[in-house]
Amino acid sequence: MIDLRLLREDPDRVRASQRARGEDVGLVDALLSADERRRSSGARFDELRNEQKSLGKLIPKAGPEERAELLRKAEQLKADVKAAEAAQNEADESARQLLLQLGNIVHPDVPVGGEEDFAVLETHGTIRDFAAEGFEPKDHLELGEALGAIDVERGAKVSGSRFYYLTGVGALLELALVNAAIAQATEAGFIPMLTPALVRPRAMEGTGFLGQAAENVYHLEKDDFYLVGTSEVPLAAYHMDEIIEADKLPLRYAGFSPCFRREAGTYGKDTRGIFRVHQFDKVEMFSYVAPEDAEAEHQRLLAWEKQWLNSLELPFQVIDVATGDLGASASRKFDCEAWIPTQGKYRELTSASNCDGFQARRLSVRVREGKKIQPLSTLNGTLCAVPRTIVALLENHQQADGSVHVPAVLRPYLGGREVLEPITK
Repeated sequence: MIDLRLLREDPDRVRASQRARGEDVGLVDALLSADERRRSSGARFDELRNEQKSLGKLIPKAGPEERAELLRKAEQLKADVKAAEAAQNEADESARQLLLQLGNIVHPDVPVGGEEDFAVLETHGTIRDFAAEGFEPKDHLELGEALGAIDVERGAKVSGSRFYYLTGVGALLELALVNAAIAQATEAGFIPMLTPALVRPRAMEGTGFLGQAAENVYHLEKDDFYLVGTSEVPLAAYHMDEIIEADKLPLRYAGFSPCFRREAGTYGKDTRGIFRVHQFDKVEMFSYVAPEDAEAEHQRLLAWEKQWLNSLELPFQVIDVATGDLGASASRKFDCEAWIPTQGKYRELTSASNCDGFQARRLSVRVREGKKIQPLSTLNGTLCAVPRTIVALLENHQQADGSVHVPAVLRPYLGGREVLEPITK
């Protein structure tokens, strides 16, 4: 959540951020009003409590007649205090609920607009000219089936649409990707983490996934658990309700977990193959840093993602995501989009988000430097979302005979294989 002091001191900035996101600007005024009620009800409660305490000191010293009057007044004060406390609690909760609906303040350099209004910051690699090479590229599903690597037919039979099996070399390819990604992250100083896939509501709410993203979250109502859509959630909540000493920062974690997404609103979109699925595995980078270091850390996360994609020998572009396409918790987000030959366009493979103190305030994660205690900043960056990475690898590294070139970074984890060969029947 945002800092309430910012809301009080510069509401126009908050309104501008909401407007840029395409969100309800009226929420700002509603929250200002609720905050005023919260503060005035709190002041009223404190005033009555102080009066109650002062009266309590007078009663033992009073004479019989005066004591009776004071006792009558004490009874009335008791009722007034109870009512004031209830009003304060109601005002607190009303302000909290409105505050939870407010997105993070958008960074001033983010391009304004919707999904298609991103800014391309840089491009890497060379897009292959398959026509010049003399063959038509196959899509990842045709390649994966020929390699004995992907089985979506049985995935649908067992679990429904948007589920799949990785089989044989496909399973080995996932393990190679995960191991190589974790190796890169560990070398960069990240602590490897295997995280829970089920979390309590506060963890999901605290990271900002129960607002605009709630429709894509799986909820187990009987147990009141949520299935995570990314290990960002348990990593953000790892230090929940803790105060971290400034000299311990930065803290960097690389989480590996299964991820679950309902993909609501994507009916008929990316239904072929494994590009958009309900369950997948992912390696996620997560950083806790001092507020003044957040923007530099954002650039570092992006640099590690570019290092990873370059090591996989993939052509890709880096975009500055537009305001209307940001998640609620991000103030700025960079995506790396890999070229997908059979689609003839770049598609998102990784993302890096700066959440400033937004998640830390919700989860009560703070940093102490001397006598000063304040929310720290959190950032997250996808290193390897496995299915989409496999899609990009198969399509970009395919050969005319249906085999697939293996980038050098993956060979140690694939028994030294330089090529994945189709299964001969």
